[in-house]
Amino acid sequence: MSTFSQFNFGGKKALIRVDFNVPLNEAFEVTDDNRMRAALPTIQKILSDGGSVILMSHLGRPKDGPTNKYSLSHITSHLRTLLGNNVAVFFANDCIGETAKTAADELQPGQVLLLENLRFYKEEEKGDPVFAEKLSRLGDIYVNDAFGTAHRAHASTAIIADFFDADKKMFGLLMEGEVASAEKVLLKSEKPFTAIIGGAKVSDKILIIENLLERATDIIIGGGMAYTFWKAQGKQIGSSLCEEDRLELASEILNKAKDKGVSIHLPIDSTIADKFAADAQTTNCESYGIPSGWMGLDIGVKARADFKEVIIKSKTILWNGPMGVFEMEKFQQGTKAIAEAVAEATQLGAFSLVGGGDSVAAVNQFGYNDKVSYVSTGGGAMLEFFEGKELPGIAAITK
Repeated sequence: MSTFSQFNFGGKKALIRVDFNVPLNEAFEVTDDNRMRAALPTIQKILSDGGSVILMSHLGRPKDGPTNKYSLSHITSHLRTLLGNNVAVFFANDCIGETAKTAADELQPGQVLLLENLRFYKEEEKGDPVFAEKLSRLGDIYVNDAFGTAHRAHASTAIIADFFDADKKMFGLLMEGEVASAEKVLLKSEKPFTAIIGGAKVSDKILIIENLLERATDIIIGGGMAYTFWKAQGKQIGSSLCEEDRLELASEILNKAKDKGVSIHLPIDSTIADKFAADAQTTNCESYGIPSGWMGLDIGVKARADFKEVIIKSKTILWNGPMGVFEMEKFQQGTKAIAEAVAEATQLGAFSLVGGGDSVAAVNQFGYNDKVSYVSTGGGAMLEFFEGKELPGIAAITK
């Protein structure tokens, strides 16, 4: 495996798997280009070396082959804007076959070719080797820069690497950064190591919590899942979200943490509401004594202070999942307070990694994205990495 920064792409055609699965509005305009921007340093390094770039990505979940709604042609003009006027960007209305091959062959150094949506072929998600081999014919070097799809053993993310020699396949700069940051937290964490886990359900986060019990010194639990942990201890949680079938599991986790000397921090109080709505009546009360008909929708004032105290002392921080229903203004104070505390701890020298759609959306929304050490672009991939699973997109390059 070559390292991207040391490789000279002069005269080479780099076939890059990017994650350009971006949201589009009714007029097919890109409404959030973070994923596209994240790939720019990789593209620019290849172009400045005198190489050419062939980009492949998926967009959405097309069910029945080519559909205009999911065509990557819609993002071509935005890609031109991001790369600047002096870079020629072409679009091929297929990702394999004669059209794609001719367009790739004719590409000159300094130029970019965007291929049509990979998922217009069922073979992509099936990890079909014949399809992967056809894709591999388009470039001299394979670069995987799509961390967001690294947990999928798809043709373009994992299988294609088999058709390139070890020195002709590598991670791009984004993928390198993602892998290095994730490994730093999971495998080389400085203690105290605090994991902040939020979100609605224990069932979504059970594997990550169990894996972190082996590594973290402190685990902060917020969001809807916290109430399952309170109820597991026989507490009153009113109408708060609770997974009745996970109560035993929550008890087991609390006991396991005790045995391993890991401190689990639950929100001592909550912002509670009389209904799940933006105009609900709210008040603050203990999380373990929520009256009937009321539900916890955010961590409370005391919980914010408690959690901040733990976070500030940390040397390594992983944050995955919000503390409440932060989409509604009344219930965003907890998530905002966590973002603030993580930023402050980072300033004091901690290494902080934020990942998972909602946490990333929160740090961006509250303006802390440049005040933490690393913001991951891969929600599902990062979650699986921290669950201790091998990611096919990473293994395909490193093994």
